[in-house]
Order: sequence, then C-alpha cells, then structure tokens
Amino acid sequence: MCAILGWANHKEDILEHMNLFKEMLALMKYRGSDSTGYYFENNILLGHNRLSIIDLENGKQPMYYEDLVIVYNGELYNTEEIKKDLLKHGYDFDTTCDTEVLLKGYHFYKEKILSKIEGIFAFAIYNKKEQSIFLARDRFGVKPLYYTLKRNHFLFSSSIKSILKSEVIKPILGPKEVEELLALGPSRKQGNGVFKDIKQIKPAHYIIYKKNKIIQKRYWKLKSKKCKDSFEEAAQKVKDLLSDSIIRQTVSDTPIATLLSGGLDSSIITAIVALNQKKQLTTYSIDYEGNEKYFKKNDFQVSLDEDYIELMSKTFHTNHIYKTITQQQVIDYLKDTLYFRDYPGMIDIDSSLFYFCQEIRKDFKVILSGECADEIFGGYPWFYKDQLNNRYSFPWINNIEDRENLLNKNLRKKLNLKKCLKKEYKKTIKELSFKDRKDKYKRLFYINMTHFMTTLLDRKDRMSMGATLEARVPFADTKLVEYLWNLPFHYKYQKNTEKYLLREAFKEIIPEKVLYRKKNPYPKTHNPVFLSGVTKLLKERLENKNSVLYKLFDKNRINDLLNREDDDMLPWFGQLMTRPQLIAYLYQIDLWCEKYHIEIQL
Repeated sequence: MCAILGWANHKEDILEHMNLFKEMLALMKYRGSDSTGYYFENNILLGHNRLSIIDLENGKQPMYYEDLVIVYNGELYNTEEIKKDLLKHGYDFDTTCDTEVLLKGYHFYKEKILSKIEGIFAFAIYNKKEQSIFLARDRFGVKPLYYTLKRNHFLFSSSIKSILKSEVIKPILGPKEVEELLALGPSRKQGNGVFKDIKQIKPAHYIIYKKNKIIQKRYWKLKSKKCKDSFEEAAQKVKDLLSDSIIRQTVSDTPIATLLSGGLDSSIITAIVALNQKKQLTTYSIDYEGNEKYFKKNDFQVSLDEDYIELMSKTFHTNHIYKTITQQQVIDYLKDTLYFRDYPGMIDIDSSLFYFCQEIRKDFKVILSGECADEIFGGYPWFYKDQLNNRYSFPWINNIEDRENLLNKNLRKKLNLKKCLKKEYKKTIKELSFKDRKDKYKRLFYINMTHFMTTLLDRKDRMSMGATLEARVPFADTKLVEYLWNLPFHYKYQKNTEKYLLREAFKEIIPEKVLYRKKNPYPKTHNPVFLSGVTKLLKERLENKNSVLYKLFDKNRINDLLNREDDDMLPWFGQLMTRPQLIAYLYQIDLWCEKYHIEIQL
C-alpha cells in the first residue's frame, strides 16, 4: 500500500511550494516507508510513498508511459488477466507490478479500464499533453482519496492532514460539518471530507480535473435482476466466488498472514488460505487485558473467542499468535488513532486494531481480514430484527436523543441531528431504482454497503496503514457482492441463524462448532479500567475553560454522563459503542480541535 499526493494550478507556477509539498508527503510516510518519489512541472507536483508488495525492485513511482504519469495506492487482484489482454494489443511490460498494468490499461481503455480491474485502489493519472488529471477510487471505498479546489489550487491526497498542511484551506467546521460529526459520527456522509471545502471521491466514482473544473462520474453500481438459482446452487456459487477472491488476494512477493477471531468470516478466509498454500500459515488474534474476568454476555456479544481460535488453529495447523493489549495502551493509543484517521473514530476498537497491526508488522507486510461479510450476507441484528429494520433510517445509529441532549441550549436551536440523519438516508436511498427502494432488504443491503461498511473499511485502512501494513478484504469482491445483491433474503437468514447461506456454503470445510457459532463482533474492552481512564481524560480536558466542548455541549449534561453509576446505555453506534466509548469520543473531539487548530463557525 502507499500514499499519493498531488498539487496542481493551471494559472500559477507552484514549483516554489516544492519544499512544502515534500513536508506534506512526509506526513504520510507511515503509509509507505520503502521509497519516496516525485514528479514536478511548473503547474503540477506529484508525490508517492511506497510500501513494496509486488515487484519489490521495479515498482517505484511515479511511473511513466508516453504522456502519462501515475501515482497509485492499492492492489489489483486480476493483474495477469489485464496484462494478457494488453499484450494482445501490442503492449509490452518492464515490470511485474500492477502499477504498470494499470497505467498502460488506462492508456488503451481510458476510463473504461475501471470496469475491467478488480482490487482496492485510489490513483491519479496526469496527462501532460491534455493538462488533465484523472482520479479514481475502488468500488467499495477501501482506499481513501480526498481533494479540494480552492483559489485555482487543486490538491488531492490519501490523507486530510496533508491537504491541510498546504494552508490552501483552513480546517473549518460549519453547521453542516458539526451536524455530521455529531449525528453520523464516526461514519460520514458520502463524498464529504470532514472539513468544509474538502471532499472525498465516492466509492465507484472517478473525477477529471482540467482547467480549474471538476467533472465527477460514477463507473459502477449494483444492477437488479431476477434470481434463478436454487438455495443449493446459490451456496455453491458463493463458495466458488469467495474462494476465488481469497486465493487471488494471496498474491504477494512478501509472506502473508490472516486474522483469526474464531468467528465464521475470519475462519473461512484462514481455512481457504491454509488449504491452498504449501507452507504453514501464521494467524493472529487480539484481546484486551482483563476481558475474560469482566466479560458479560449480551445480545451483541455472546461469547469469548479463545476456544474457537484454538479449534481452527489445530484443524488447519496454523502457527497462531495471541496478542493482548493492556487497558493503558487502549487509552494511550486514542491519540495515535486520531492522527491516522484525521477525525474522531471508533475508540477502543481503533486502539486495539492499531496495536494489533503494529505487532503483526514486525513479521508481515500483508494480512487478510474478514470485513464486509456481515453487510453483504445480512449478519447484523438490524437485518433480521423488525424493531430495527422497519425504520427508514440508519439502524446502527441508536439513541440519537442522547447525542442531541448533550448539546447546549443554543445549539439545540441551530442544529438538527435527526434531520441530518434523515436527509442523508433519503439521499442515499434515492440512488436506488423505485422498485428496489420498496424492498426493505435491498434498502438495508445498500445503506450498509454505502455507510456502515465504508466506516469499517476506513477504520481498517487507517489503522493498518498507520502501522505500515497492507490489509486485504476478500469479502469486498465485486462479483460476490453483485451476486448476493440479487439473492432473496430468506437464503441468507434461515432457522433463526444469521448468514445461513454462508455457513451452508462452507459446511464441508469449517468445523461445526465454529460454523454455527453465534455471530460475535470484533472484540471491545469490558474492563472498568478503560471507563475510569477515559473519564479521567475527559475531565482533564474540561479543566480548560476554552475547550471546544463548552462551545458545543451542555456542561451539566456532560457531567451527568461522566458521573452516572449505571451503564445501561444502548449502543449509540453499531453494536459496541456505549457510554465509555461516547466519553472517549468527546475526548477525541476536543483533542482533535486543539491539535488540528480547527475553527468552528456556527
């Protein structure tokens, strides 16, 4: 994986900004520490930090072909297919890396290359002859790509912090941005870049910048058609598609490992990788200090992982490595994870994932992970519990009243968090056909893909790349997603069992105890040390009378949140974020505003 950066101005010579540009790129050195490269003309600067995975010697960027220059972040999983096609059209190749294939593929097919490639990517191609820049992002938004156009300056980057470093724009939160932060956070609106005047290219979209104008287009969307396959045929098709995706994603010139929680998704990936490689597979799992002592079974977390991990590791002869994060590390890493995200995130599960990736990076550069399975196979409670899925809203955002009640009296008049949620939901649903809009399960599938899945993919990318580790997600496969989109929901949920279709597809491979284990999300901390630790942090921030928290929230209501004795708050985001995580989220908001010198304009 890598970091990409660009700065263009069609009217001014920007070479004088070269030193600043290098500083901007250096802020993302953690995304690619193996090499750094630049391309510059009077009106354009391009930069690249590389984490070398394929063709370690020859894949340096920027890369050139005729009038084209590319900077690319990602991995293509059908490189050889595209290369064979291009060889027939007279192209030859000097490297074995996917960057060259993508560059020459664009030279031949232009934007139509996007319909042919499969992978995770965000890239920019500068056309010297046309003085234009083509930027594109993968179908599911695995890789980030932000941009801004201000006073003839066009900037794009893999991170927000690098754009802000240019000082072309200021880090400003207006009313809409604050509403988004408090209503949807830690998720975001499609296409928004957190701050005023910063955008993010939407998944499955590309933009063309030319002469100070931006054209945006969508290159892929789900298409509905009647399902003709029986349940048994669907199970076999799922097995074939997913197995193919997993095997293709093991292509690497460096060793790979898998994450193994003992849940269904990571177990399937681990099993397929182990069965298809000759050498012993290394697997990793994460847990929190004291979780076994303080764990309490609930609707969202029904069991601990260790017994299931041990069974999988023994069955597939993996070299399994357990990692345990201390409560103090969880708390301390809240600062690091904020830096890698550039905005407040998912708190303890961000901290643990960052720590986890750091530990894995000591021995590996590439991991495979099970994100996206629940979104496309209907694994979350809101897919099958009517009290959650009959609402015309994002069902993973609960207790919006708790968030609104924290606002001070002045802001409760100015901001409308419920309206913000409703507006984003309606806007998203309008992207569907009228017929699909009427289908509850199509609506749920779609909003999970566009909003919940992207939040988890953001987290996986920012935390893994914060540790300079490439994370691949085989469930985010185009053919698999397109196929599942057109299957009836009763294929996916049967006999009071979520992801029933996926379980049936791999019942001959996965041990029965693991196969029918009740879904368990990524582990969160249950240790009261975490609650006391983040409470202390927030109280310390509140000692500053100039804290942004006083501008946004009611002091008495924050104190009530901090001092209440019970912890009966339902998750306010997803399945894991309750009172301790809300306290830590407020802490991150305050720290973020201070460290990023954010101006709030209300």
